[in-house]
Amino acid sequence: TVLMARYGAADKVWEELSISGIRVCFANPGTTEMPLVEALNRCSSFNRPMRPVLCLHETVATGAADGYARMARHPSCVLLHLGV
Repeated sequence: TVLMARYGAADKVWEELSISGIRVCFANPGTTEMPLVEALNRCSSFNRPMRPVLCLHETVATGAADGYARMARHPSCVLLHLGV
């Protein structure tokens, strides 16, 4: 039998973002966001995969997302750690 990866709320977040047209996620995750990070890694199995971009600071992530949206004229999302 084929073992399927567990599908949970974190997977649903990325699936809905992909369906709504988001293709890039700028991320500065912490340990509490690991389920979201793991689900982001799995989201390439969706029909609309999302590209993760790891940023080393929250301000870099938000600035990159803003710059991407302005230049590409296409929205993106940001994943930040809990303390922000």
